Amino acid sequence: MPGKTVLQINEQEQAFLLKSLRQARRECLLGMHIILLLSRGYNPTEISRYLVCSRTTVYRTIDAYKQGELVWQLKEDKDQRRPSWVRGLLGLVKRAPRACGWMRTRWSCAALSLTLSAKLGIAVSRETIRKELHQSEYVWKRAKLKTRDDDPEREYKLARIRCVWERLGADQDLIFADELDIDLLAKVGAQWTPKGTQVEIPTPGKNQKRYLAGAVSARTTDRLSVTGERKNNFLFRALMDKIDKDYPPEITKIFVVLDNFRIHKAKAVEQWLKDHPRFELLWLPRYCPKANPIERIFWDVHERCTRNHTRKRIEHLVDDIEQYLPESVGWNGYLPSIYYEPDVTDLVNRISNSTSFYHVA
Repeated sequence: MPGKTVLQINEQEQAFLLKSLRQARRECLLGMHIILLLSRGYNPTEISRYLVCSRTTVYRTIDAYKQGELVWQLKEDKDQRRPSWVRGLLGLVKRAPRACGWMRTRWSCAALSLTLSAKLGIAVSRETIRKELHQSEYVWKRAKLKTRDDDPEREYKLARIRCVWERLGADQDLIFADELDIDLLAKVGAQWTPKGTQVEIPTPGKNQKRYLAGAVSARTTDRLSVTGERKNNFLFRALMDKIDKDYPPEITKIFVVLDNFRIHKAKAVEQWLKDHPRFELLWLPRYCPKANPIERIFWDVHERCTRNHTRKRIEHLVDDIEQYLPESVGWNGYLPSIYYEPDVTDLVNRISNSTSFYHVA
């Protein structure tokens, strides 16, 4: 009988953990572990087994260490050659400009130069500032909006979806659904263009909008969609009707994962569910779009079809999207990593055997 410390982890979660581990440690942390284990007398075979890496990686790390080419060795050499005022610069750039008396929300190289001069008495040009920031691995990069993701039932909702996912029967399916806004006014993005020129995307004058309700199957990753002129419960029910029509009677249970948008909770939708008992809705946590894999598919659709497009009629743009959606990428058929957070996994292990777990509204 296995001991209490032996964990039974399915292959999908093992693959996710291994991928996350490799991304997190990369060459720096992995190299440190290898060198420390070598110094304590472990051989390459033992190290490769303990660290879940190849023996070739161990030997390559040994050679790089002897040559002084590992990441932290190069960083130490570089830091020793850099002037001491750079530490003041890096400390300054981590603070908000307002804390230093500036009426601005982001640092510019000129503002950093003037602040160093005023506070530290160091005269450094803005071009030198820019050069040192690049050498310190800083880049000028667009920020991204972050959702609140503060639903008090966040872990429970994620655990419930994961339990359904892991226990799907042969006569069941799990579907992720959402709506996509389609604007005739193109989304603007970067593209290759001759130096000194800039691509101009014509505006439509008066913007037109259409809406697409889409769904993706967790079992097959097949996509279904309907379009309409308004984003309302009629559009959502049209999608549900299409799912009901396309799925054979042999599929006796269909779980549909949705966000908390009001059109999904309309009274007409509740009545539709009563008339179609094989459907059950599962709710995502509020303000948590990264838990819905179809968001990645919609992102790919925007990248391929709506960004920098030159369509003059909304109908043609909708046709492009409907034609591309079945072949779109962005999701590989695995649950997002958010479903495998420690708190969610712990909750799955504690409540997955509850008979009422799958049927709580």
